[in-house]
Amino acid sequence: MLALRAPLYRRRIGRVALDTAACFALSALLVVSALAQDASEKAPIKLQLNKIETAGEACRITMVIDNKGSGLKSYKVDLFAFDPEGVAQKRVAVELGPLPPKKTIVKIFDFPGIACNKVGRVLLNDVLTCDGGDPGREACLERTETDSKAGLPFDR
Repeated sequence: MLALRAPLYRRRIGRVALDTAACFALSALLVVSALAQDASEKAPIKLQLNKIETAGEACRITMVIDNKGSGLKSYKVDLFAFDPEGVAQKRVAVELGPLPPKKTIVKIFDFPGIACNKVGRVLLNDVLTCDGGDPGREACLERTETDSKAGLPFDR
């Protein structure tokens, strides 16, 4: 009943104010959502060289991958094994994906034709494929961190 007694211009101003407040609230929600997604895409992918063991004529690698950000359909890396004197011995491209968002997984693969006692260091040479969240493989390489518990260096 009171609303009918208020002048028409006051009712219109109230509606405009309410609409403006709703627009500001929606804008703030969209900005927060975009910032959260941007932070997720910049969150690190942690590669840990966890274990090495001899498997016939190959050196078997156990890798722990901790994806702190958004999920990836494909995450393929280029790795080099160096001997203890620092000479490159073997190269292998390994598909470590898919990587679910905010999930830790374990992958096992071989460096064929090289014994583990001939490996002195492993290098993450490049990210070959990074599909599903980042703007490109260069961004994936930037957010990739390396670590080792296997008794030999693993760096990028």
